[in-house]
Amino acid sequence: MHKLKRSTSTAVLLATLTGTAALATAAPASAASYHCKTSSYTVDDPSYNGPDSDNWDFDVKLCAKRSGGYVYTTATVYWDGPYAAKQHTSYTLNKARFHLQTKKSVSGADPVVKYANYTGLEHALEHSSGNGNGSYKTGTLKSKAGTGRSLADGYIELDWSGDGKGYRKPLLFSASPRV
Repeated sequence: MHKLKRSTSTAVLLATLTGTAALATAAPASAASYHCKTSSYTVDDPSYNGPDSDNWDFDVKLCAKRSGGYVYTTATVYWDGPYAAKQHTSYTLNKARFHLQTKKSVSGADPVVKYANYTGLEHALEHSSGNGNGSYKTGTLKSKAGTGRSLADGYIELDWSGDGKGYRKPLLFSASPRV
């Protein structure tokens, strides 16, 4: 009788451990993923008149996701600067920033729910690769989802060195899909 109890206990223990192992190795429920849109803008560097092309080609990926009652927005900036950018970036820009916005999607103009200016873009641009290329990722904005849909929007502002004009007209990019 004692053997039977032991084998029954062992069987229950093994079944429990097997079930626990199955739970431990089960794939987690998939988290909400970002919905993104990439768009481009080319801008001329007015402070450079050298022999090479002086255009900066920017690609911006704006992303939004809805998860757990919140909306998260973020952006990544990629650029292909002029080859000579590495040699003169320290005096090309006084300031640069990426202005990230979380907006509520409505008919007409979408109201801004939350925003932030990411001034680290200037440092990243000034430390481009030897070919003038690089990337910069903003932080993530988190806001209550509320009702309706939301999206990520944003733009780059550049203050070119030596022209005395401050931030120029913003470089606008396409908003993310609505979430």
